[in-house]
Amino acid sequence: MTPAARVQSAIEVLDAVIASVRREGASAERVAAEWLRARRFIGSKDRRAIRDLAWNAIRLCGEVPATGRAAMLALAKDDPVLASLFDGSRYGPAPILADEPVAAPGLAPAWLEERLVASGILRDRGAALLGRAPLDLRANRLKTTRDRLAATLPVPSTPTQARDALRLPGGTPVETWPAFAEGLFEVQDTGSQLTCSALEVVPGEAVVDLCAGAGGKTLALAAAMQGEGHLIACDIDRTRLSRLGPRAHRAGAQVETRLLNPGREMEALADWQGKADAVMIDAPCSGTGTWRRGPEARWRLTPQSLARYARMQADVLRIGAALVRPGGRLTYVVCSLLDAEGPDVVAGFLAGNSGWRAAEQQVGAGTPRGAGLRLTPWDDSTDGFFFATLHRL
Repeated sequence: MTPAARVQSAIEVLDAVIASVRREGASAERVAAEWLRARRFIGSKDRRAIRDLAWNAIRLCGEVPATGRAAMLALAKDDPVLASLFDGSRYGPAPILADEPVAAPGLAPAWLEERLVASGILRDRGAALLGRAPLDLRANRLKTTRDRLAATLPVPSTPTQARDALRLPGGTPVETWPAFAEGLFEVQDTGSQLTCSALEVVPGEAVVDLCAGAGGKTLALAAAMQGEGHLIACDIDRTRLSRLGPRAHRAGAQVETRLLNPGREMEALADWQGKADAVMIDAPCSGTGTWRRGPEARWRLTPQSLARYARMQADVLRIGAALVRPGGRLTYVVCSLLDAEGPDVVAGFLAGNSGWRAAEQQVGAGTPRGAGLRLTPWDDSTDGFFFATLHRL
């Protein structure tokens, strides 16, 4: 495939992604995978090049572009080599016209950029917030240590701020390694690992992971508990929760799972009310802190969906608090940099619940924000998170 043909293919992928965003359809990852699956004649190097071009254009454009070509022209505006590939060659894009539309670069859609700025995120942080994420591993303390794992990996790794974290270049095929099959590590961002450490679970405790999903944080908590105590993972999504079983088996972790019915969560958790030593609440959120991994997500968020998230977050925090025993604690986490989903939710809870106080936290990273800490790609080299640990008096 010629370089020009790669550019035209990336434009077609972008067109498919843009159409999916507008109809609230599949993610960019899925759209691109389906587009490439229908063209099996494209080789692996060409596939990587096409994806890189498309994702670079997505990262550049703050608003949803009018077309894939407009997005690619924005990328070519400051890249003479890329611009020269709009040459009208066979399978390549048509030559650039003087007056054709070019997408505007930006951090996010205008309304969302305003919310980020109001939350203390400067507009010049776009390069870090939308850059390429590294690959972090969590050494599974149930089976190994970080140092022992590092010594056995086939490529060099670097320790990060979290106790069990190792960093590798993005795209490293770690899930093909024997050490992964043996359960010696899980893929988990350093920031996510730090939020787990904030809960400070110890062996022998009764712990609830209320919004467990597929169990990334659950397994980190299990490793910290060293197989002693009772750990329960809950979620309303049957498909996501079903993935935890095989992962826990591979990791050697003991975890009970419970599927919750939306709006009736406490019915399934009545036996845990007021009994948990610690509760992890990884609340559903906008994901503004994870744009490095899915930059097109910022095109899908709306003021209405953000308001729905805030209501859900307040609700799940209320449910989680009801599970904590006197003297126990909970950690509230969102992978968002918006105050409306982090500090504001916690402040609202504390204002209405005098029997709780925010704890001072030291996890080796993060900047104070409201009653908690914020992790960012530019200050901490992690995904973006807000988390706060609250103690029941």
